[in-house]
Amino acid sequence: MSAAAQLHRTLGLSVALGTLLLDQLIKFIVTHTLQLQSRGPLGIEITPFFNLTWTENRGVSMGFFYAETDLMRWLLVVMTLAIAGFVAWWMWREKEREDALALGLVLGGAIGNIIDRVRLGYVIDYADLHIGAWRPFLIFNLADAAITIGVLILLARALLLREKTAAKESQ
Repeated sequence: MSAAAQLHRTLGLSVALGTLLLDQLIKFIVTHTLQLQSRGPLGIEITPFFNLTWTENRGVSMGFFYAETDLMRWLLVVMTLAIAGFVAWWMWREKEREDALALGLVLGGAIGNIIDRVRLGYVIDYADLHIGAWRPFLIFNLADAAITIGVLILLARALLLREKTAAKESQ
């Protein structure tokens, strides 16, 4: 293994660990320090467009695969563990620094949400972006944001690199 590949692997693992630790720290603060569960449906207003609002997410993104029973919850845990395992394998083999970083974001976020689901039966969501009463996003957490940003980086890089390769080949 090259020194660069080892550095990229270390970067990806560091980003994953940092994302996981920050996600769990924020969820601890929201749950214990701020006691957001007891703040009611409006939560805590931080700015006119951002509240901390307690939500127990028993599904995955955008409410898909809502786990109504314990069996469904554990099937969801197994499914997300399999996806996290694939992401870890991909990150371990990744040769591009930026892709390893993006995969670290995805992996750290996925593990953070898996820990919640195993420990609590749901994922703690709290970040509520809104414009007045309009909420363009569902309430989310740092892990969700990390997963989304990581996937967007991977998609952008795949599209941009593909276009660069196509342009070079056509010359």
